[in-house]
Amino acid sequence: MDRTTRPLVVVGAFAGSLLVGLLLMLWALGGLRNVAAPAAIGGPFQLTDQTGQTVTEKAMQGHPTLIFFGFTHCPDVCPTTLFEISEVLRAMGKDADRVNAYYISVDPERDTSAAMKDYLSSFDSHLRGLTGNADAVAKVLSAYRVYAKKVPLKDGDYTMDHTALVYLMDRDGKFVAPFNLNRKPEDAAADLRRYL
Repeated sequence: MDRTTRPLVVVGAFAGSLLVGLLLMLWALGGLRNVAAPAAIGGPFQLTDQTGQTVTEKAMQGHPTLIFFGFTHCPDVCPTTLFEISEVLRAMGKDADRVNAYYISVDPERDTSAAMKDYLSSFDSHLRGLTGNADAVAKVLSAYRVYAKKVPLKDGDYTMDHTALVYLMDRDGKFVAPFNLNRKPEDAAADLRRYL
């Protein structure tokens, strides 16, 4: 082995071992087991909407569903996303009646049905705010692989860090893909109509 190829072999061996180590770590953490199974997102749940009515995963049957996880004390991401979803529903016209749009709380401690009702009064009336006790919320967060963590604030209050995707579920309640809101509401509405 000459002096010019030896460094290349060393670098190649290091890169190869790094890749193998990374793949093993991803597999051990469960990352690779889920790559080929997008349908693993979703599952049974039982929550309560802002009117006090029980809602389960069965309500998604026969309708495409947009789901966004957030909390009523959210300062920016949640209201912005709910406004964008409201604009898409407005652009759908009467077809919005054939779509489910759920805002599921990651903060059941504060987000009662009454709090959800008050909060959602500023957005499209098709949006249903879903909440429940801590166990019921934890179950749906796990089923949808949602990250949510309480973050204490200096004044004794707290905020929530959470996954900020909009999930698109098909008429059978199966996960399709994250729904893209970064486009004109009319374009997003046209995309959503394909799942009616």
